[in-house]
Amino acid sequence: MRRNEQIRARELRVIGADGEQLGILGRSEAIALARDAGLDLVEVAATADPPVCRIMDYGKFKYEAQKKKQEAKKRQTVIQIKEIKLRPKTDEHDYQTKVGHVRRFIEGGDRCKVTIYFRGREIVHKDRGQTMLDRVIEDTKDIAKVEQEARAEGRTLHMLLVPLPKKVDAKSAGSSADEAEEA
Repeated sequence: MRRNEQIRARELRVIGADGEQLGILGRSEAIALARDAGLDLVEVAATADPPVCRIMDYGKFKYEAQKKKQEAKKRQTVIQIKEIKLRPKTDEHDYQTKVGHVRRFIEGGDRCKVTIYFRGREIVHKDRGQTMLDRVIEDTKDIAKVEQEARAEGRTLHMLLVPLPKKVDAKSAGSSADEAEEA
């Protein structure tokens, strides 16, 4: 954004500090008006004919824009993909621990990649790995759904689980509408 002497156009459509239209003015006259008010002349729409400029406190404008950007960044949620690695021979207790980790990741809002690693001759028994992935799906079906079906790549078999969408309770949504009508 150009401001004050950086503005090149000779004639400008000027908007005052409180939002009223001041009309089309010469560049030097518009800058003088801004200086008299103790503010800056800022080019808002450079491509318009004539360019539109606004009289404002540029420092305050930049500060507020930065604050809005920080606030938007604060509200932003970052979804990560967590990975759990299993083997076809993973024992029951270890399996339960890994499924507990998957549940924790999914409940935290993250995606979870479940990978089965085959070593040596285990690769012959891909059906055992598929059975284990099916069991993971069954154990987490109340909180997760499969986004990417089981897929084999080299010596691994993997799938991707994502959290189920949150359901809005019909009773609570209806009662809040009833309360709004009463008020």
